[in-house]
Amino acid sequence: MKTDELIGLLAADTAPVPRQVGERRLVVALGAGVLLGVAWVLAQFGLRGDLAQVAGTAPFALKVAMPLAVAALGAAAVFRLGHPGMRLGALGVGLGLPVLLLWVWAVWVWAGADPAQRDSLLWGSTWRVCSINVAITALPMLALALWYLRGLAPTRPAWAGAAAGWLAGGVGAAAYALHCPETDAPFLAVWYVLGMWVPTALGAVIGHRWLRW
Repeated sequence: MKTDELIGLLAADTAPVPRQVGERRLVVALGAGVLLGVAWVLAQFGLRGDLAQVAGTAPFALKVAMPLAVAALGAAAVFRLGHPGMRLGALGVGLGLPVLLLWVWAVWVWAGADPAQRDSLLWGSTWRVCSINVAITALPMLALALWYLRGLAPTRPAWAGAAAGWLAGGVGAAAYALHCPETDAPFLAVWYVLGMWVPTALGAVIGHRWLRW
């Protein structure tokens, strides 16, 4: 078969792709991932008893703002990495900015605290389970973000998978914050961030193998 004939045969069976199908796919993935993460927290842990009282306080707002910012930046990175030719640009540097700001806040709190209080600021009362609970809560979002990428054409599969994990980590941490009683910045800077890194590493490994085309 000649090359021109093969091209004509392949082209004859094509159909136009609906416009903005990628955007709609991402919206579905994000919506379902958030809902599943929150549902897991509600079913497995429940809301913290004083959520109504603390929801309007600055420490709780800052606690939730960091992972939500990570999730938003992660979603933008996932979208870009799913499209060949689109570069991260400044977004690649900005992905870690929310965590960097958290670390600065944590160091400031740590340095200004009485030495006798520093252990409790770092370890809290839930450090043994916090990171793993954040990581587990992130898994539905990770699976859906990888599903989204699988339907596109990422040219850097490991990086795309890592971005999916970073997005998932932000969603998982924000959802778990609805249950977690900890609000001290040093605790969040270590255990929440560690919980977010787990799905990021997992996403990179899965993406390297599963997102190739």
